[in-house]
Amino acid sequence: MKITLYSLLLSVGLLLMACSTPQSQFGVYQQSDGTIGVHAPKDAKEEEAQAMALAECKKLGKRTVTILDSRKTVNDRFPMTYIYLCR
Repeated sequence: MKITLYSLLLSVGLLLMACSTPQSQFGVYQQSDGTIGVHAPKDAKEEEAQAMALAECKKLGKRTVTILDSRKTVNDRFPMTYIYLCR
């Protein structure tokens, strides 16, 4: 009886660890004008930032993104910021 209880607890613990989502390296936010901003880390490509913006737009019920602006920042962790419009 004790072995099955321990096995069950171990299984549930492993399942919870396997289902956890790793923390994103991107900073994604929605601006007051409705656009999506993406702070990209040093090694990220523009396509990866666009994929992050698209995921955020899909949460809002939109299907596509269009880049409006990209600019360098003084932040060492996020040296690039991209601005996207959801459509």
